[in-house]
Amino acid sequence: MLSSGMNPSLQSLKRASTMILGGLAMICVAIVCAFVSLRIAIHGREVVVPNLAGMSDSDAASAAKDLGLNLSVENRFYSPTVSQNQVLSQSPVAGARVRRGWQVWITESLGPQQVSVPDVTGQTERPASLILRRLLLDVSSVAHLPAPSPAGIVLAQSPPPNSKGMNGPRVSFLVSDDEVTADQAAYVMPSIVGLTIGAASLRLKGAGLHVGASDTPDQAESPQAETDSAPTGAATILSQSPLAGHKVTRADMIRVTLSN
Repeated sequence: MLSSGMNPSLQSLKRASTMILGGLAMICVAIVCAFVSLRIAIHGREVVVPNLAGMSDSDAASAAKDLGLNLSVENRFYSPTVSQNQVLSQSPVAGARVRRGWQVWITESLGPQQVSVPDVTGQTERPASLILRRLLLDVSSVAHLPAPSPAGIVLAQSPPPNSKGMNGPRVSFLVSDDEVTADQAAYVMPSIVGLTIGAASLRLKGAGLHVGASDTPDQAESPQAETDSAPTGAATILSQSPLAGHKVTRADMIRVTLSN
């Protein structure tokens, strides 16, 4: 008579499969719960950036602080329509979702332009800067231009004196710098190794450079035997100083070592 019961090995396999499927289901549930919890935690730290435009700087700072945001003034511009110390614009824009502790940058209004830009041309840079600061103006940038006038003199300014309709309280200077004389002009030293003295002289002549001293290999090893006489003839140049690629001026001495 055959037994109607299930084979014990099949029963064990069925129980193992059931346990594995149950374990996988529990793992899936745990992963989903963790994902949902993470999203809740992330979004729980997010806030919507408020609209700060038109607020006073103090009210804007309070509104940002209440949401856990940090407020900083990035720029200040004149405005004929927005009162002084009110917010002109902001970044991020209103409605953006950001994390708590995020930095919000604002542009603040200085109100209508009331200051007259002074004429500081002809002044030296430091006194000109002090004149601007007394009028609550700032030096935006300083550019230098070689000029025959003494160095450090304001040659031009932007905006010009008595300008109207300025965007911001910044003035740029163009300041005189020392003129570069022909002897001070810088050149890149060419390679003259392997050339004869005549060929090297022709190559250097275009930049106003010339070989000022020479020695032979034996003299190069003995500094006491060096000579400062200019080389002549068709001797070949074995080495040079300064080396090729270095900066030189017409006042620099170019020394070469010649073949015997």
